[in-house]
Amino acid sequence: MNDSPNTRAAAIANAFETFDSGDLLANLERRVAFRTESQNRSQAAMLHAYLSDEIGPVLAKLGFTSRLVANPVVESAPFLIAERHEGDDLPTVLTYGHGDVVRGYDDQWHDGLKPWEIVVDGDRWYGRGTADNKGQHSVNFAALAAVLKARGGKLGYNVKVIFETGEEIGSPGLNEVCAAQRDALAADLFLASDGPRVSAERPTLFLGSRGGVPFELLVDLREGGHHSGNWGGVLRNPAVVLSHAIASLVDRDGRIAVDGLRPPPIPAAVRRALADIELGRDETSPEIDPTWGEPGLSPTERVIGWNALEVLAIKSGNADAPVNAIPPFAKAVCQLRFVVGTDWERIGEHLENHFARLAFTQVQVKVSSGTAATRLDLDDPWVHWALDSMRATTDKKPALLPNLGGTVPNDVFAKTLGLPTLWVPHSYPACNQHAPNEHLLGSVAREALGLMAGLWWDLGDAGRAIVATHSNGARNIAPQSIL
Repeated sequence: MNDSPNTRAAAIANAFETFDSGDLLANLERRVAFRTESQNRSQAAMLHAYLSDEIGPVLAKLGFTSRLVANPVVESAPFLIAERHEGDDLPTVLTYGHGDVVRGYDDQWHDGLKPWEIVVDGDRWYGRGTADNKGQHSVNFAALAAVLKARGGKLGYNVKVIFETGEEIGSPGLNEVCAAQRDALAADLFLASDGPRVSAERPTLFLGSRGGVPFELLVDLREGGHHSGNWGGVLRNPAVVLSHAIASLVDRDGRIAVDGLRPPPIPAAVRRALADIELGRDETSPEIDPTWGEPGLSPTERVIGWNALEVLAIKSGNADAPVNAIPPFAKAVCQLRFVVGTDWERIGEHLENHFARLAFTQVQVKVSSGTAATRLDLDDPWVHWALDSMRATTDKKPALLPNLGGTVPNDVFAKTLGLPTLWVPHSYPACNQHAPNEHLLGSVAREALGLMAGLWWDLGDAGRAIVATHSNGARNIAPQSIL
């Protein structure tokens, strides 16, 4: 390759230098030090400062103008909107990041590790937010700077940014702000980074995410507990009732037993994309149970192409200090992770009808608001462009995930803003995201810098042509349809 200035190779070399010189680590150390716990309302000032004192100035150096936007739903989680405009006739890309993190759990980290200070141990960069999401947006901004340097200060396209500080509490206000700021956020492409790769060594592109909807099951039979010796055998036990109710939803091997909670068959295009993706390759990944979940599917298909009903917590009595009493109530907190095509907006109706049919009249259902599933057409021109760019930079075959197994707020960008959505994650499955000892792999961060520099560069070369030929039918698939 030609490594002279104003070449793709030079842009990638600039990005690698950001890592090799220690600049990326220094920037990330500064960002991790912001204790941006969105679950902790007392950190509201820190969330605001992360946008105004850190992200805003970084973007200003790259030629962006930015402004803070109040959150109409949760006051303590503001937004930042920024734009770098080169021309009205040029393509526009919207990117995204979130500055908030989950709670630090300071006292649960291994000896010598601290959530608000980066500790480098071999290839691991420990610290809260290194993987989710401060490390990822730090990589993307550094790569963009590397391309600007190689192109002499011009990208050949416009860039818009929306930054939130409430992703870890469900992105409250994001949809409302995007709807209100639709013109300001108008673009031809959405390109951002969050979530894990399929494995540390394999670059990954995902096109949407499974949706998620939480719900509670409650069996509340009476006031107070009653002595199990005096009343056992004549008083219905709510814990037993709830256990049987849950067992009627999902069988002993994890197969969903309620038709309304099951997805349509996996489309052929999705099966082809998942055929060469192996789940759980990292050595610290949990051992997969091959007999759990929908029969006839591979583990990858069960996570990416199918629905999962999980029981997250159960409560009845006090398991830590039990007494000889029949408890008065039992409660389970559950969750349905679902793919495109699932009738998820009627989950409450499906559950109530199911329990009524089986005479579980004591089970109350409470469904919370959920997030829609999305998936960009796998044959969209932007998908081919991104895969070709990633392959050219890394000399590896990227993994193409039709959607992430987890949930990101992709429905806002795909549905509210109507954009084709590409996600290029820079973490890996065993990064301890949301847990103590969260870390980013230095080797993945370095490769990601080059990979993103290649994408930012190639957008300047190919963006106009793709926008011109982009089919009206090549769009994000709505939750009620399939490929």
